Amino acid sequence: MAFDADAVLKHLPTAPGVYRMMDASGAVIYVGKARQLKRRVSSYFRKGAHNAKTQALVSQVADLQVTVTHTEAEALILENNLIKEHRPRYNVLLRDDKSYPYIHLSTQQDFPRLSFHRGQRKTEGQTFGPFPSSGAVRETLNHLQKVFPVRQCRDSFYRHRSRPCLQHQISRCTAPCVGLVSQADYARDVRHVEMFLSGQSNEVVDELVGRMEQAAEDLQFEQAARLRDRISSLRRIQERQYVAGAKGDVDVIACRTRENLACVQVFVIRDGRNLGNQTYFPKAPPDTDTEELIYSFIARHYLGRETPAELLVSHALPDSEVLEEALSHDAGHRVRVSSRLRGERRRWMEMAERNAEHALSARMNSEAIMERRFEDLQQALGLDEIPERIECFDISHTQGEATVASCVVFGREGPIKDDYRRFNIEGVTGGDDYAAMHQALERRYRRVKEGEGTPPDLLLIDGGEGQLKQAENVLEDLQLDMILPVGIAKGPRRRAGEEVLLIAGQPEDIRLAPESPALHLLQQARDEAHRFAITGHRNRRGKSRTTSSLEEIGGLGPKRRQALMQQFGGLKGMKRAGVEDLERVPGISRALAERIHGYLNGGA
Repeated sequence: MAFDADAVLKHLPTAPGVYRMMDASGAVIYVGKARQLKRRVSSYFRKGAHNAKTQALVSQVADLQVTVTHTEAEALILENNLIKEHRPRYNVLLRDDKSYPYIHLSTQQDFPRLSFHRGQRKTEGQTFGPFPSSGAVRETLNHLQKVFPVRQCRDSFYRHRSRPCLQHQISRCTAPCVGLVSQADYARDVRHVEMFLSGQSNEVVDELVGRMEQAAEDLQFEQAARLRDRISSLRRIQERQYVAGAKGDVDVIACRTRENLACVQVFVIRDGRNLGNQTYFPKAPPDTDTEELIYSFIARHYLGRETPAELLVSHALPDSEVLEEALSHDAGHRVRVSSRLRGERRRWMEMAERNAEHALSARMNSEAIMERRFEDLQQALGLDEIPERIECFDISHTQGEATVASCVVFGREGPIKDDYRRFNIEGVTGGDDYAAMHQALERRYRRVKEGEGTPPDLLLIDGGEGQLKQAENVLEDLQLDMILPVGIAKGPRRRAGEEVLLIAGQPEDIRLAPESPALHLLQQARDEAHRFAITGHRNRRGKSRTTSSLEEIGGLGPKRRQALMQQFGGLKGMKRAGVEDLERVPGISRALAERIHGYLNGGA
């Protein structure tokens, strides 16, 4: 039976409420809220200028139900809950609906632990945040450990130590597990962590300065030097996280759309500290207005979650006072939505808009198949979030000679070749792939622990249980337990499509279908690591270790090569330099600088 719109509209109330449109199968295809139900719903069925999205929606309506509410703000909250429940295809939807991650401090213990936390906050101890992503938490924890050596190891690891671990050796922990620090000194570091995460970093610096000056007066120069280094590190963290002029809690929300693709960029500012940003790509029907998209994003994203006191938005929103009322009611405090921005806040928005534009361009330029592969990998491995970065390791040698390990990196946009690395393996028995893998992983992730480079979300190892065990041991020693190690082993017949995935901590392996997008992604990373390792091995075996590649450039003698090496620190620094940078080195002309640049970057 055809939908009789006139009969339904005749009995609709003029009160605020929520309406649900269903198709012939009874599935909810659209949920909306209205200040006056009769007027809003009637507008869909008037003959006139509707865009293609609305025309397609109306043509599929077979039934309509309404729920009357007391206020429009109450209707907005109900609309949000119904959209999350039914996920109608004509509404703006968010793929990621998980809670924000936090930093947790287990203050109930004698020697508290700092750790990553997501989910309910009704746990013992203190939680700090929220942070926009797990990567932002990881970065902050890494910075904190350099300044405040509070343990971040799991309790099971902590309780069974008989000697200090690697974290103590690299000055990232004071080893309370074996009694190398008093409870009073440890508590002082914990108090400083609490102060810093609560926005009192200036007070922490003042206290450390006082202790440094006192140590110098007492002729304890080594202690004064350690405090000086702490102060320097803490000020560098402040430079990264401080937002000039910020007061209170603010989220900056910018949206850019192009060719039916939308990108929303959210910068999170808490207590004057920039906690980072997160990029979202909401699924929206074609021809959705940017204002409607932002309005729907805010409702879906913030209702039911912690909301700051103010949201800065890139577009003026219709009925923003209703949105403010709903958010304030849900959050338990006043929430403002502001779009007319000046001064510092305008600069924040410009930064968010630039990031949104950049992310949108990168998304459009990347192959859609790569995005699908990452999404499928999240489902196949049961991950909380879509991984942003994968690193894959492989070993190559010829009967144990000239062993080289490779590390290739994949992001959501595909291979990140600037982050590829090779490791010349030394000091291990020829052909011992386990020891070679352990050395390469330790060299790579020890640098990560010391703050060099970006850690991955997933570590892929080309090999079976033995190689995977090396990865587990290295990550445990370095306490990088947020990195998931996965082994990819060839099947019994060693044919593509029959690979077996070994997941650290899981007793059973995973076998994906040969047509699985996730398997294709892992195969691509594995094959790329294999290619990169073989190339490095062949170069190492066939090329003299004493010959500099710069000797092949005509007109570049020993003195000029030495000047270049001193100026840029090595070939890597020279490769990153531009022609103008090379030309500034004494003895390097414009023409020679162009030849050097072309040679190092593949142009000669």
